[in-house]
Amino acid sequence: MMSKLKKIFTSKTFYIIGASTIALGALLLILADTIIMPAYTNYDEGLTVPDVSQISLDEAQEQLETYGLRSEVAERRSNTAYPADYVIDQTPSPAEIVKPNRKIYLTVNTESNPTVKVPDVVNLSYRNARLQLQNYGLDIGTVSYESSRFKNRVLRQSIDPETVVPKGTLIDLAVSDGLGEKMVTIPNIRGLRLSEAQQKLQKVGLRVGEIRFKSSKEVDPNVILDYQPKKKQVVIGKTLKLVVSERHNLKEESESGAIIDTTQNIAVPDTTKN
Repeated sequence: MMSKLKKIFTSKTFYIIGASTIALGALLLILADTIIMPAYTNYDEGLTVPDVSQISLDEAQEQLETYGLRSEVAERRSNTAYPADYVIDQTPSPAEIVKPNRKIYLTVNTESNPTVKVPDVVNLSYRNARLQLQNYGLDIGTVSYESSRFKNRVLRQSIDPETVVPKGTLIDLAVSDGLGEKMVTIPNIRGLRLSEAQQKLQKVGLRVGEIRFKSSKEVDPNVILDYQPKKKQVVIGKTLKLVVSERHNLKEESESGAIIDTTQNIAVPDTTKN
């Protein structure tokens, strides 16, 4: 048996068949690389994408078909600068080189802005509320923080749930700062300058809200005269209203008969007396 195999592998015919097989394989590889695959993938062919924006959808589709390209409406959105059913964007962009029969995705203008119902995001976390609004095509406007127990939970929304609004509408949110249970003592800020009072309140976790100025002859300007609420303790994060002194602007008459301008402390001669 071994002698027969040895005779076959050492024969001239075996080498001829082997060499022919290798040569045929190499030829097939060359044909596949230079002819078959390029023909299949349109290797030597390319088309320049035409600009079909700012024309009607029908015209755009017809023009792309003429170029040997396909089209698909990928999105519809409102843009008042264009008529309805006009192409306002495309992908790939104009002047790009693509393969024949490539699909061009079109963004088409709608006659009016699509509307959505506002979702209920109260009691959701701020992160989940933001994602929920984005999923509905809405955006977050102003975010204000208020004292409440659970941090970053939405307390209120500016537009009621189920209200129909245009996409892109801004929804304002009131969000909890997580300071809803801890009580703090209001420090004694009467008689302090405004900047000192603000720092003192900030240290204990209180906020300054409305500031009302009151004219005073006895107290220097920018000194705390009073505050609201008048409580010993409040919830941390509470906002206080301050009453602050300002310069007294009334004119007074001195013993010498001169008129004193109290806004500048300058004595002005009284020209009204003879």
